[in-house]
Amino acid sequence: MKINKTYVVVGLIIAFTLFFELAAHADLGDQLTTITFNEPVQIPGQVLPAGTYLLKLADSDSERNIVQIFNADRTVLYATLQTIPAQRREPTDDTTVTFADQGAGRPEALLKWFYPGLETGNEFLYPKEQQKELAQDRQQTVVANQHAVPDSDTTGAGN
Repeated sequence: MKINKTYVVVGLIIAFTLFFELAAHADLGDQLTTITFNEPVQIPGQVLPAGTYLLKLADSDSERNIVQIFNADRTVLYATLQTIPAQRREPTDDTTVTFADQGAGRPEALLKWFYPGLETGNEFLYPKEQQKELAQDRQQTVVANQHAVPDSDTTGAGN
């Protein structure tokens, strides 16, 4: 009888451990990221004013290439954007974004977003003509600090 109770207790401990391990990694599913832009930033179809935004993968079991951009408290959905997978050589522990510098007087364009720890990210799709122009612009990849938002950088991120 003692052996059966031991197996039950061990089984419950394993079940709780697995449950809490899965719950701790739940954010990886939607890749929720908080990012602050200190200057306006172009995304496909519009320009976002300086501010804090939430980027996340849309809730979709079949499509992992749709990114939603919300305001900081998630009360306004600014965009739902189709993306394509983007690869990088080495994952980082922080959010990474790539911008195209479009020149004086024009906002930087957000090209790619990588969630911490992943080699595959999201490349935003712009209209073909604009895509060609952005490919010729100087591109800059920014590894955003997860805990502090620098005042002098174009971006900062948390989460």
